[in-house]
Amino acid sequence: MKEIAILTGGDSAEYEISIQTSEVVLNNLKSNKYKGTIIHLKDNKWTVNIDEKRIKINKNDFSYCINSEIKYFDYVFMALHGPPAENGLIQPYFDNLNLPYSSCNAEVSALTFNKSECNKQLLKMRFNCAKSLHLQKGENIDSELIKNTLGLPCFIKPNQAGSSFGITKVYKIDDIPQAIHTAWKHDEIALIEQFIDGTELSCGVSIQNNKITAFPITEIISENDFFDYNAKYNGLSQEITPARISKKQTKQIQDITEEVYEKMNLRGICRIDFIIMNEIPYIIEINTIPGLSEESIIPKQAKEAGITLSELFDNCIETTLNK
Repeated sequence: MKEIAILTGGDSAEYEISIQTSEVVLNNLKSNKYKGTIIHLKDNKWTVNIDEKRIKINKNDFSYCINSEIKYFDYVFMALHGPPAENGLIQPYFDNLNLPYSSCNAEVSALTFNKSECNKQLLKMRFNCAKSLHLQKGENIDSELIKNTLGLPCFIKPNQAGSSFGITKVYKIDDIPQAIHTAWKHDEIALIEQFIDGTELSCGVSIQNNKITAFPITEIISENDFFDYNAKYNGLSQEITPARISKKQTKQIQDITEEVYEKMNLRGICRIDFIIMNEIPYIIEINTIPGLSEESIIPKQAKEAGITLSELFDNCIETTLNK
């Protein structure tokens, strides 16, 4: 039986979602193959909760001691959204211990978490992305330039953050500075993007039966002005799986998703968000550690595909175990 460390918590705004994801993973690991243990990270403290006792993790070898016995892990399932997992900071630690994990490596994670750099890479690969500008914290804000370059409305968001924290949809030129300052509260760089007006879609992807496989697509209809945190996690959206788009569009989105997974060297379970405008799919974001809570998109897509969460996690572990 393999010992699986389920990494959760963190210091980002996505802490609570991470906790929910870890519980879903723990409850759906195949009990005949894996023993899951939740490892909690917070304020630089790494602990495991055994029999209601918080036991420190030895960071030298990622072990813990209970009843005078030292326990080790065979594998790490990343249920940690945002830093230090989704931005690639923690992966070198596990690489140095030769401990396999479920997510992308450090280089790929850092690139996909940096929205501006990720979009540049996707554009080089001839995928469609929104036009954008970015501003370093403290830089001069030229609202006229932003309006003339990207038009209004536009989106202003932290360059590196998840779950739609710090995002503003800006309609008036006078509101641009405040929206940029809001984004700067979450990151050193504010990303200003062209508004892509169309059907919002999300497509999960992972290795299934040794083949890159896109999941059924989810159509997202937010009750708010856009798919923000409340829409994502507090029920203020409709998430329709499968999406109400043509078979041709479905195949196109799934083909792009699989191609991005391969070309960007993604790993594990990922999710790619799109908006179709004028029949053209634009990539909005790549999520390398997407939410797996009961309200999250990936579990719904897996169910539609006839894949149980136990099968999904088993496939993920098996295909990344020896990478």
